[in-house]
Amino acid sequence: MLRLERRATPPPHLYVSVPVAAVGAALAVGALFLAASGYSPLLIYAEMARASFATRYGIEDSLVSATPLIFTGLAAAVSFRFKLYNVGAEGQLVAGGICCAGAALAMGDAVPGAVVVAAGMVGGAAWVAVPALARACFGTSEIITTLLLNYVAVLLARYLIFGSRSLWRDPMATNFPQGRALPQMSQLPELAGAQIHVGLLLGIACALLIFALLRWTRAGFEARVFGDSPAAASYAGISVSGVVLFLLLVSGAVAGLAGASEVAGRAHRLDPIGLAVGFGYTGIIVAALARYHPLGVVPAAIFVGGLSNAGTAVQSLPGGGVPSAISTVLQGAILIFVLASEIHLSYRLRWRRSESVPA
Repeated sequence: MLRLERRATPPPHLYVSVPVAAVGAALAVGALFLAASGYSPLLIYAEMARASFATRYGIEDSLVSATPLIFTGLAAAVSFRFKLYNVGAEGQLVAGGICCAGAALAMGDAVPGAVVVAAGMVGGAAWVAVPALARACFGTSEIITTLLLNYVAVLLARYLIFGSRSLWRDPMATNFPQGRALPQMSQLPELAGAQIHVGLLLGIACALLIFALLRWTRAGFEARVFGDSPAAASYAGISVSGVVLFLLLVSGAVAGLAGASEVAGRAHRLDPIGLAVGFGYTGIIVAALARYHPLGVVPAAIFVGGLSNAGTAVQSLPGGGVPSAISTVLQGAILIFVLASEIHLSYRLRWRRSESVPA
C-alpha cells in the first residue's frame, strides 16, 4: 500500500523541480479550460510567450511590471519564510508611495531620488509598525491587522487626490483630479532610454542584500532559529519579540520601496488608481513560487510580470473573444499548485507490502 513518509532532508533538486512542475500543472489545467471553451491552448500560450518575452517592447513591459513585484515578493518572502504572515504589502506599498511623493513635493527640486526612495521605505515600515508591535507585544494576529490596514492606505491615498486640496493634488488639474508631478531631480532615471527604470536594479540589489542579511548576519541567524521554533529561540536567549519586530519592519520597508519605485520611476506622481492594482497580493504568489528565497524572487517576479502583460495580448488574436483574465486564472492556479506541492518536499510516497496477520 502507498504511504507518506517524511523526508529527513529534501534533495536540493526538488527546490527547483517542484515549483517548475507546479507551473506546468497550472498550465495544463489552464489548457483544459481553454480547450473546453473552444480556444486553442497552444496558440494562446504561444501568443502569450511571444508578447511577453519575444519582442523588445514585450520584454520591457514585462520587466516594468516585474519591478514592483520584486519588492512585494521580497516583502512576503521575508515574513512568510519565518511564519509571520504579512499580507499588508498592498497597503505598505501605497503608504510608501504617499511618503515618497510627499517628500519630493515638500523639499522641491533639490531633493535627489535616493531621499524619496528612503522616504518610501520609512512609509512602508511605519505602516506595518502597529501590526508588528501588536504581534510582538500582545500576540495579535498580523494577518488581520495588516490586511485591514490595506483598505485604510488605499482610501487615504484616494482622499489626498480626490477628496482634498492637499500637497499631493495638482491644483492645475481642473477636469479630473490627479497627483502633482514630482520634480525632475527626484524621479528615478530610465535605463538606456527604455521604459525600464533604476527601480529594477534597486530591486535586484535589494534581493542580494536581504539574502546576505538572512544568511550571514546575527539577525539572520536569530530569524532562522525563530522560524524553526519560537520556543527554542526563547530558550536560547533570543528576543522573540525583537525578531518579530525586525522581520515585519523589514518586510514593510521593502513593500514601501515598491510604492516609491512606482511613484518615482513610473508614474512620477501619486496615482491612487495605478498603485492599488494588487501588486501586494500578487507578491505573495511570487514569493510562493520562489519558495520564499530572496534570490528566487527575481526570476519568479519576471515570469509573473510577463504573465500579467500577456493577458491583454491574447485579445488581439483572430476571432477575438479570448478573455484577458486568463493570466489572472493562471496566477491563481500557479499559487494553488505551488502550495499543494509543498507536501512533496516534506514527504515522499513509499510502497509498502501489507503484512498478513496470522490466523
